[in-house]
Amino acid sequence: MNPRNAVTVRVPAKVNVQLAVGPPRPDGFHDLANVFLAVALHDHVTATPAAPGAGVSLTCEGPGAEQVPLDRTNLAARAAELLAAHHGRPAPDVRLHIAKDIPVAGGMAGGSADAAGALLACDALWGTATPPAALHELAARLGSDVPFSLLGGAALGTGRGERLTPLPVTGTFHWVFALADGGLSTPAVYRECDRLREAAGEAGQAVAEPRPDPAVLDALRAGDAAALAARLPAANDLQPAALSLRPALADTLAAGRAAGALAGLVSGSGPTCAFRAPGAATARVVAERLAASGTCRAARTT
Repeated sequence: MNPRNAVTVRVPAKVNVQLAVGPPRPDGFHDLANVFLAVALHDHVTATPAAPGAGVSLTCEGPGAEQVPLDRTNLAARAAELLAAHHGRPAPDVRLHIAKDIPVAGGMAGGSADAAGALLACDALWGTATPPAALHELAARLGSDVPFSLLGGAALGTGRGERLTPLPVTGTFHWVFALADGGLSTPAVYRECDRLREAAGEAGQAVAEPRPDPAVLDALRAGDAAALAARLPAANDLQPAALSLRPALADTLAAGRAAGALAGLVSGSGPTCAFRAPGAATARVVAERLAASGTCRAARTT
């Protein structure tokens, strides 16, 4: 709390260092083995009281803020409403301000992070002291990536990604994120994944049950940057679909490798490409060369 009775929560972006995708479920989702890793790009969500009857209002600043919806389609607004309803509050009278640094529409869970931040900020502002298990359940109702944004660190997500097992992680992993113009629809990428598998005769029962890669988990546990990089090129089952929908991402991946990255992959459903660099100095060089390559709109290091 600060003297103005406001609460600010810092929430991280994520990268998927593995995303194994099973066949479609009857509910339209897919079972996953999703290895999340939080990275040091953050949004800040600030909650302050609003006048009775004002409801939820949203403001946003920072890179890409003009692309962020400021109505109840924003997950942060829905998070405040959901938490209020959970506690039987008549209305979530709150002002939410989002200071963006996580790339917008970049497949790095920026919207999910903001929802998690809103849950935590409103819970503290209102003094509702929601138990962690209940917060997790509310987060899962908002979206598959929101529970990890509450947890942070490293975790294995199963089910549709919402069932989390924390993973041990040591060391420092240096990343470069190449940001594309425009977004990619996550449902469209999953549909394309299913279509490509069907075309290859791999639909239905022919698709293996998703399992975490033991080598990825070992690399995180040991802080072995080279071992993690070695697993990245085949780590994302959605990458072929993202490349099919956005063929130019192949040029981005090639440019990153040519610039000195150890390895790269499409992060989650894209369109951001994530590259592992051996150290901070190399990461800066990779980012500069990617930005100059014309294959992405910008590159970020962390």
